[in-house]
Amino acid sequence: MYAIIDIKDRKGILLGGKEMEQLKMKIGILPNQFLKEDGTFDKDEAIMLSGKFAGVCYDEEGFEHLINEPVEKTMRRIARTLNDGHHSVYDHILINFNLQNLPKILAMVLNNEHQYTTSEKSARYTPVVRQDGSIITEDEERLYNKWLNIFKIKIKSQYGYIYNDSKIQKLAQENARYLVTVFMPTQVIYSTSFRQINYIASWMQEYLKSADMNNEFERKLAFSMKEFIEELDRVNVLEDGLLKNEKHRTISLFGKNLDAKEEHFGDVYSTLYKGSLAEYAQAQRHRTLDYQMEFLDKKEYYIPPIIADDQMLVDEWLGDMQIVRGVTPQGELVKISEVGKYEDLILKCKERLCSGAQLEIAEQTRETLLRYKKALEESGSPLAQDIQKYCHGARCTFPDFDCTSDCKFTEGKKLVRKI
Repeated sequence: MYAIIDIKDRKGILLGGKEMEQLKMKIGILPNQFLKEDGTFDKDEAIMLSGKFAGVCYDEEGFEHLINEPVEKTMRRIARTLNDGHHSVYDHILINFNLQNLPKILAMVLNNEHQYTTSEKSARYTPVVRQDGSIITEDEERLYNKWLNIFKIKIKSQYGYIYNDSKIQKLAQENARYLVTVFMPTQVIYSTSFRQINYIASWMQEYLKSADMNNEFERKLAFSMKEFIEELDRVNVLEDGLLKNEKHRTISLFGKNLDAKEEHFGDVYSTLYKGSLAEYAQAQRHRTLDYQMEFLDKKEYYIPPIIADDQMLVDEWLGDMQIVRGVTPQGELVKISEVGKYEDLILKCKERLCSGAQLEIAEQTRETLLRYKKALEESGSPLAQDIQKYCHGARCTFPDFDCTSDCKFTEGKKLVRKI
């Protein structure tokens, strides 16, 4: 059903059974009408209902008639839809997954495919604690805690007048996690359709076939995908008819030759910039926009602005990034391609140009907005006048945004904060 590749585990070593069971990726199905008593998906019932849905477009008597039609008739329709690629009826079946110990990068793979709803454990609220057998290394834990304390001191010194200790702790955690691997396990509630999860599994199969096992990142991601597919199989979600992938589609996260893309700003736009893996994970949640990433030829790392004016701290930060460079830390910079419509960028601004947003994505969104404004003015676009009203500060300054909670943070509203 799926490709088999020779991979030991995420770290390339064998772990004891108890440790593996505790840290193993697990998928559960949350309660719905297709959940069986053993915790697996009632695939047969879901397919049968989809087969009845497929008859609605031509049945003169409507769905009520289809409910009671002979099983043989429904099965013939199911065979046609599965074999002929008419899979849209299987999108009616939604599945709510409880994804445990899911690597962050695999959550990013899922979130880059637009048909989903997700609720993910936030790095802001999650301290990094290494367990025996964990993919988190001792260096990551040590450096995370080291910089957690540095950030707490820096933030309190500069912004203690506006942030309490709880908020400072969250912001320090958000910045210290740049040193932690993008394979860090997370917990996700992920909802998508029966068709889409099978399509995604088929795209992962394509990745397994082409992944370079000599590349540490690709090898670990391939292991995670293989484990994910096996878990989907265990909970009875995979369906051969939906796994064919006749169009040979692949996961959308990774782009190729992104530098060759032309930048454009008009009714639609396309731009390319560098951002950390952590920023990319934030950006891709704007599902009206399309994102792809590509690793840089030479590794670079994000420097949090709160330490950027202290060269000794900057040098120390970059030195510590070199220590963890092999685990693909979330602070590693990648090329990011962003494509969308003008109005969707404005919607992004209404989300990200706020003192409560992650600083890196707020600054990048502002930079894109200002470049957009300049391009529109130079081209004489009618949009040049419209974009002006979004260029005076944070979203609370927009004439068509209502802020329900005033942060009272002047530097945040002026978009000059450093944390």
